[in-house]
Amino acid sequence: MKHIFATKSLDLLLEEMAGDHRLHRVLGPVALTAIGIGTIIGAGIFVAVGAAAARTTGPAIIASIMVSGVACIFAALCYAEFAAMAPVAGSAYTYAYATLGEVFAWIIGWDLILEYTVASSTVAHGWSHYFQNLIGMFNLHIPEALSKSPFVTDPVTHHLVTTGTLVDLPALAIAALVTVILVLGIKESARFNAVMVVIKLFVVLFVIVVGAFYVNPANWHPFAPYGWKGLSFFGGVYNWGMVVDGLPVGMLAGAGIMFFAYIGFDCVSTQAEEARNPKRDIPIGIIASLLICTVLYIAFAAVLTGMVPYDKIDIDAPVAAAFSHAGLPWAQFIITLGALAGMTSVILGLMLGQPRVLLAMSRDGLLPKSFFAEVHPRFRTPWKSSILTGVAVATLSAILPLDTLLQLVNIGTLLAFVIVCLAVLVMRRINPNAVRPFRCPFVPVTPILGALLCFVLMLSLPSGNWLRLLVWLLLGFVIYFFYGRHHSVLAKMRAKEKH
Repeated sequence: MKHIFATKSLDLLLEEMAGDHRLHRVLGPVALTAIGIGTIIGAGIFVAVGAAAARTTGPAIIASIMVSGVACIFAALCYAEFAAMAPVAGSAYTYAYATLGEVFAWIIGWDLILEYTVASSTVAHGWSHYFQNLIGMFNLHIPEALSKSPFVTDPVTHHLVTTGTLVDLPALAIAALVTVILVLGIKESARFNAVMVVIKLFVVLFVIVVGAFYVNPANWHPFAPYGWKGLSFFGGVYNWGMVVDGLPVGMLAGAGIMFFAYIGFDCVSTQAEEARNPKRDIPIGIIASLLICTVLYIAFAAVLTGMVPYDKIDIDAPVAAAFSHAGLPWAQFIITLGALAGMTSVILGLMLGQPRVLLAMSRDGLLPKSFFAEVHPRFRTPWKSSILTGVAVATLSAILPLDTLLQLVNIGTLLAFVIVCLAVLVMRRINPNAVRPFRCPFVPVTPILGALLCFVLMLSLPSGNWLRLLVWLLLGFVIYFFYGRHHSVLAKMRAKEKH
């Protein structure tokens, strides 16, 4: 059992980038920043901001966004240090392998698989709804049997019930389209993403600039009607703040919800092996995309809560409804178009990241190398992993309701952030002389604060999330101990050295 805690040296990580299985280095800092923005801005800004403001925070959603943003910035600085040190595919999985050992790397990799798949599927669901709203403006409609998933979760019994439909065709279609783009090449993916980012940034700025003329400052009072607290440790063992319908409310509760809106900046680090100058460009891409999106989120939330009283915000389409309330119904088309572009780039970014994590895990022998490590000879992309990812996302988004699984995205990602922050401290201790082109500032304060903030947000999630995360991790351990441990490349290398 000793080798399950063995770590992988930086020299070995860098050596693995040589050869025919290396990905194509074509991305610069602008493209990487665009990928980060494209993955972050999506369902979070067009849906989650309004829902959280109406039900959990009131106008204090602005402060909630700041708290979540600070937690993510601390984690982003830690990601940037590792990405510059080890510019290979794998993101947090690779960083954990280099510092904490193989078993922790597996936990992170298995966790990231869950994060990217469920998040992609969830956003594809949202994309389907916005797409049907868009074509509905022109009196076009998807046949009822193909308009939504055949199952939904009953809000009272929490059991699956049938809807009488067959499949959510638009969700399946967008997953298939993105898969084709990803297989064709990273350049093509980056160009497509750049177009989507330009469209949605235009719409976000349109909402901020035009909406600012319709802001009524009186709508910001009271600023925190649900209070400033809102943590529910381990699902209600101890509540710090108000509780409504069994769920915590308040500014901190809103921070836990809005964390979903930031998921995606870590996808930039999965592109490290495709960056032209990763030691410089990856840190720029991570930090720039996160800072830009944080500023836009704060301005967006301020305008939305200023245009409409928090208790009158529409949950399903908050932005379009706010402009209609202001006497600007024509803006609905522009906002819907921006939401579609935003969600498309989010799906692209998430589905771009997962195959690269699978690639890194298979290189280490923890997953079958013949399938997951296969790089297309012409397109230089992990094409088999990309297709498998596309099939999984299309299936989940077209058939299953993901409202419950969505919460797994938050807790799984927060766990990854906690481990990355702690891994920076470990690496500074065990390898203090390693070359660090980008150094996380104010160590150990920054990684400690990042780990603590993310862990507090984990504690605030309902207890059911912890149970589902535990089940997923147990399933992962079964695969690791029955397959990964016996096929580990690092374990085989150490066994040879002993003999």
